[in-house]
Amino acid sequence: MTAVICPTVTAFDLHEYRRQLDVASGLSSRVHIDLMDGVLAPSISPELSRIWLPSEAVADIHLMYKKPMEQIDDLLRLKPYMVIIHAEAEVHHMQFAGELHKNGIKAGLSILQDTPVKNINQIMHSFDHILVFSGNLGHHGGEADLSLLNKVTEIRNEFSDVEVSWDGGISADNARQLVDGGIDVLNVGGFIQKAQDPTKAYQQISDALL
Repeated sequence: MTAVICPTVTAFDLHEYRRQLDVASGLSSRVHIDLMDGVLAPSISPELSRIWLPSEAVADIHLMYKKPMEQIDDLLRLKPYMVIIHAEAEVHHMQFAGELHKNGIKAGLSILQDTPVKNINQIMHSFDHILVFSGNLGHHGGEADLSLLNKVTEIRNEFSDVEVSWDGGISADNARQLVDGGIDVLNVGGFIQKAQDPTKAYQQISDALL
């Protein structure tokens, strides 16, 4: 399987959301949209009821919300390709995944740096996708802690055919190492969105994977 590069949108107002979404969807057929509640993540993004998804790309919504079930109606209305919630959220995870699946939406599960894989062993099989998080919640940038690739090995040992993504600190310098470590989807934020030339930055990561 060829790794997928998903440019990330992390915006705090609708003007910036539009700008970043235009950049992301102009580069890739799949994009990653961060949404934050100010509780699980310290930052606050535009409300779900006010955002839109791109017409030219499929969208994964990374819902950094403490209580994601409160957003289910807006999520079903938006109909993204996938919704990723946190293992650390206050929700019946399998029920949430079931609601998404009933409506033709894939379900993803994200684990923070300090959350051991054993904490999700009982629920991960309800999900289509596991996100290994190595960034700062609600912000572009951060460091890619490559020691977290050990989690990918643990996940694969438990659930060999699940799609696994990485979020946090991806650059042209580490993209190949992440993919070699078992990552299927690279959610790339600041390296693209903060670049003077986002197209060139995207191409640098693409070239690194050749």
